[in-house]
Amino acid sequence: MTFPVVGMVGGGQLARMTHEAGIPLGIRFKLLSDTPQDSAAQVVSDVVIGDYRDLDTLRDFARGCDVITFDHEHVPAEHLRALEADGVVVRPGLDALVHAQDKGVMRARLDAIGAPSPRHRIVADPADAAAFAAEVGGFPVILKTVRGGYDGKGVWFVRSEADAHEPFKAGVPVLAEEKVDYVRELAANIVRSPHGQAVAYPVVESQQVDGVCDTVIAPAPGLSDELAGEAQELALRIGKELGVVGHLAVELFETSDGRILVNELAMRPHNSGHWTQDGAITSQFANHVRAVLDLPLGDPRPRAKWTVMCNVLGGDYPDMYTAYLHCMARDPQLKIHMYGKDVKPGRKVGHVNTYGDDLDDVLERARHAAGYLRGTIVE
Repeated sequence: MTFPVVGMVGGGQLARMTHEAGIPLGIRFKLLSDTPQDSAAQVVSDVVIGDYRDLDTLRDFARGCDVITFDHEHVPAEHLRALEADGVVVRPGLDALVHAQDKGVMRARLDAIGAPSPRHRIVADPADAAAFAAEVGGFPVILKTVRGGYDGKGVWFVRSEADAHEPFKAGVPVLAEEKVDYVRELAANIVRSPHGQAVAYPVVESQQVDGVCDTVIAPAPGLSDELAGEAQELALRIGKELGVVGHLAVELFETSDGRILVNELAMRPHNSGHWTQDGAITSQFANHVRAVLDLPLGDPRPRAKWTVMCNVLGGDYPDMYTAYLHCMARDPQLKIHMYGKDVKPGRKVGHVNTYGDDLDDVLERARHAAGYLRGTIVE
């Protein structure tokens, strides 16, 4: 029996870390990457350079792969349907992945299964956005392009009808959502296999800065067992109803009146699950590999009382390697994960994980390391 080949579409850091998780299992990876310089292309031995938007490229890439999976949701739906018609095993399949590709489809399906969401509807123009605002109690509201947005892109905080023109310039439908009165953002991460086995990680708190994930705390501090269980059960139910195979991140709002509402879905390893590399018995990446190959899933329980992940963003200090001496000497337990990317201001170039029994200490260590690597902390 030969070991299977996992084909990964997308050469970013998620593919890089998923490949790393498959190495101990002897799983072979084949990568479709935009350029040889992409994060995963630097470390995977079998790399095809090509455009994921081209069907012939995808078909050629799929030959010799036992299963195809993704590090992003942007492969055109019609291409995925064609691959499935060719008999290619695609996980997650289009019937599931479309809910991460199109926010309008996602909201309609979540409504159909009774999942709690902010009030919303598709709007046709700025005047219609103003009408929606009146329906939900007035401006401000949130406008989102239904396709193509990530890390705050494709999302607008709109205070008036005059402020609502920009989203409609993209030429795709626009989803309007009420501005939720929330106290924090949470994420419920689950992994589901083709035969229906599923595991749920502890619910985490995700802290955003300028629309980009900055810090993740696992588990979410002060979250009641009841609400944590509700969030996990909701994520598991969404995964089952949508037929997700692999990792599913359900981003949530915790409202000021004690409810949870679904914000976004991602059907791939996710930034809110990076803490699992060092803080869980089985990481999100390892379980994603197991799931797409229909292997038994690993234990998602945490290894420590608290784990904190902080993203390392590029700044004005490009030589991060020289900062290792300070960071590693200061905190021998620190785990640094860098993506092999050129340093550019605001770009995610890595993350750090810390863990321990004292949350204040764990938070301080993670934030100090991330800040020192970026160059915003110099002592």
